[in-house]
Amino acid sequence: MESVQRPVAKELIRVPVLVAALGYLVDMYDLFLFSIVRVPSLKSLGLSDDEVLKDGVLLLNLQMAGLLIGGIVWGILGDKKGRLSVLFGSILIYSLANIGNGFVQSVSTYAILRFVAGFGLAGELGAGITLVSEILPNRIRGYGATLVATLGALGALLAYLASTLFDWRVSYIIGGCLGLLLLIMRIRVFESGVFVKLKETKIRRGDIRMIFNNKKRLKKYLTSIIIGMPIWFVAGVLITFSPEFGKSMGIVEPINAGKGILFYFVGQTFGNIVSGIFSQYLQSRKKVILGFLLMSFAFAMSFLLYPFQNAAWLYFIMACIGFCSGYWTLFFTVAAELFGTNLRATVATTVPNFVRATAIPLTSAFVFLKTDFGTTKSALIVGVFTYLLAISALAFLEETFKKDINYHEEV
Repeated sequence: MESVQRPVAKELIRVPVLVAALGYLVDMYDLFLFSIVRVPSLKSLGLSDDEVLKDGVLLLNLQMAGLLIGGIVWGILGDKKGRLSVLFGSILIYSLANIGNGFVQSVSTYAILRFVAGFGLAGELGAGITLVSEILPNRIRGYGATLVATLGALGALLAYLASTLFDWRVSYIIGGCLGLLLLIMRIRVFESGVFVKLKETKIRRGDIRMIFNNKKRLKKYLTSIIIGMPIWFVAGVLITFSPEFGKSMGIVEPINAGKGILFYFVGQTFGNIVSGIFSQYLQSRKKVILGFLLMSFAFAMSFLLYPFQNAAWLYFIMACIGFCSGYWTLFFTVAAELFGTNLRATVATTVPNFVRATAIPLTSAFVFLKTDFGTTKSALIVGVFTYLLAISALAFLEETFKKDINYHEEV
């Protein structure tokens, strides 16, 4: 057993893998810091409780819009110019935007900087997971993705820790400084050999039109996005707006969104590890994704339908939902494995960010339905639709566990 494990460990601690994982840690720190400090930061800018919800949705959606647009830009650049150019450019932009968030004095400035931060964040995960997928041998790609996702979840936990120790402004500045430190570390990272060989050819790279002018590729692309939507229904609706859910349930103790994110990501950290290991053991991505999707649906329905009387039980359910969201590891691994080298960065960068951006229609539908159906029922309607769509899409997903990814897409 040791003779097999040692080379795996040796491969996983290579500098590009570790730097990609640390990059995702900083990515998740910033992405979820806003959810954690949403209420105190907006209240410090003089907003009322109603405005905190309304403008909080606006800022979250602008952040996600930045992710959506940035995902396209960085993905195309990743295939045209290289994985490293994206890793450097994206972290510089979101680090500076993060620092700027620490000095905002108005909602309008806050909104602009959340958009810019989202744009920068969009390149981190896709470029990192593409680099890891192409550097590591086929047999351990799943372990590499697990390492990246686990450190990402720890980034969200670090954001909660920073928010409890420091003012929300200082927490943003810390995130920006962490990004700039990571930028220095990336000087030692080398480009993917698979991409270097491709760059020497005249094969078309990073042309997003190749996805949409081929029915088979488009089907794979849309399926990849849909299966990840429940994760952002949970994170963008249930966890982010857990204080509002707590009030609608009649729980006396105020629910703290930051604490909810803490429990959610503690659960997701273990979920990432378990899903990655089970995928390697079963030699299947699809079977594990299906199991985690079904468990996530059950716990999400419990969150919305069970008559909780105290905050502790609600936090416990958040942790369980977080564990079930651990299939995020497999989701973005599959996105990278489904397409050839000349489109891989485009797909691996745009798909996770399109999934993140589904928070825009999901939260908008939640707020729209809330007027007529109330907080819980509106979330229930949106949630059931999201999970049914994802489970249906999974049936069309290609199994990629043993797939050789050293190929290119034909025009």
